[in-house]
Amino acid sequence: MRAFGLLLGLVLSLPAQADEATQVEKQARPVVSVIVDAQAGISLSYTGTVVARTETALGFPMSGTVAARPVATGDLVNKGEVLASLDTSDLDADLRTADAGVTVAQAQLRSATDARDRAKTLAERGVDSATRLEDAERALISAQARLDQAKASQDRALDVKGLAILTAPYAGVVTGTFAEPGATLSEGQTVLQLAAIGQREIVIDVSEEEAGLQQIDDRFIASLMASDTIKADAVLTRIDPVAEKATRTYRLHLSIETAPQEFRLGSLVRVLPAVGKEADIILPKSALLEPPAVWIVDRTSNVVSLRPIEVSVTSGDYVVVSSGLSAGDEVVSKGIHSLEEGQAVGPRVSE
Repeated sequence: MRAFGLLLGLVLSLPAQADEATQVEKQARPVVSVIVDAQAGISLSYTGTVVARTETALGFPMSGTVAARPVATGDLVNKGEVLASLDTSDLDADLRTADAGVTVAQAQLRSATDARDRAKTLAERGVDSATRLEDAERALISAQARLDQAKASQDRALDVKGLAILTAPYAGVVTGTFAEPGATLSEGQTVLQLAAIGQREIVIDVSEEEAGLQQIDDRFIASLMASDTIKADAVLTRIDPVAEKATRTYRLHLSIETAPQEFRLGSLVRVLPAVGKEADIILPKSALLEPPAVWIVDRTSNVVSLRPIEVSVTSGDYVVVSSGLSAGDEVVSKGIHSLEEGQAVGPRVSE
C-alpha cells in the first residue's frame, strides 16, 4: 500500500515538472542576433564603371579661336598626333616682328664691330685716342646685348606659335570634345578629354560607412553586367579622401589586373569582394561590449556565453572583427547589456 502511494505521488509530480519546464521555456526571451560570416551585415555587391587610369583635360595655354579640330569623340590617337589648332594670324605677325628685330640687331652689331675695329687700328697707330676705342668697345657690347634680346624675343614668338598646336601627350582615345572650329577660347579652357589606352581601372561610389570598412590592397572580382562570365581580378589602390558634394559618397579606385578586352571604357561591372579563408567578419556595432566581446548563443543548450574578440576597424555602425569568431557563430546584436553568462534564451529573431 505504501509502495502504491509513492508511485502515485511520482506520477502526479511528472505533469507539474513538465509544466515548470514549459514555463521556463516560455520565459526565455527571444534574442535579436546575426549568423556571422565573412563580411556579414553589409552589402557585398557593388556596381562600378570601367574608366581610364589616366585621363587628361587638354586645352591651350592662351586665348584664341579654334582653327581646326581633326579628331572626334571615340577616335584613337597616337602620341604627338595633332588634336586641335588655333588661328595663328596674330602669332604669325608677332613672329615676323621678332624676325625683323633680329635682322636689325644683327646689322647694328656688324656696324658696331666695324667701328670698334677702326678705332682699334687708329689707336694702335697713335692717330686716335684710347678713349675713342673704349667708347667703340662699349657700343659693341650694347649691340651684342640687343641682338641677344632680339633672338630671345624671336624664340619666345616661336614657342608661343608652337603652343597654338595641341598634340596628344600619349597614345589614347578621345573621350570628349568641348570646342568646335570657330569657337573663341579663353586661356586654359578645355578643348577635349583624352584617356590613355591600356591602363584601366574600376571606380565605385560607396557610403562613408562602407568606405571606412575597405582597406588598400583589398582584392575583388569584377564581372561585366552584360556578361557575368567575363571576369577580372581587381585590387583596391585608392580611396578618395573627400566625399562627392552632390551624393556624399566616397569613390574607390580598383586597379584591374590583366583586364579582358571586353572591359571597355564606360562598361558597367558588378564587383564582389574576393572572400578567402582569412577574410574579416563584419558585425553591427550594437553587438559589441567593452572590452571587445560578444554574446554567443549555443543552440545545443539555448544559453549564451561571453566571448572576447579583436576588432581591427570601426566605421559608423559596423566593426571589423579580425579574430575570435568563426563563420556560423550566432552573435546577439541587440539587448546585450541585459544578458548574463549561461542565461537561457529563446528563438532567434533576425534584424
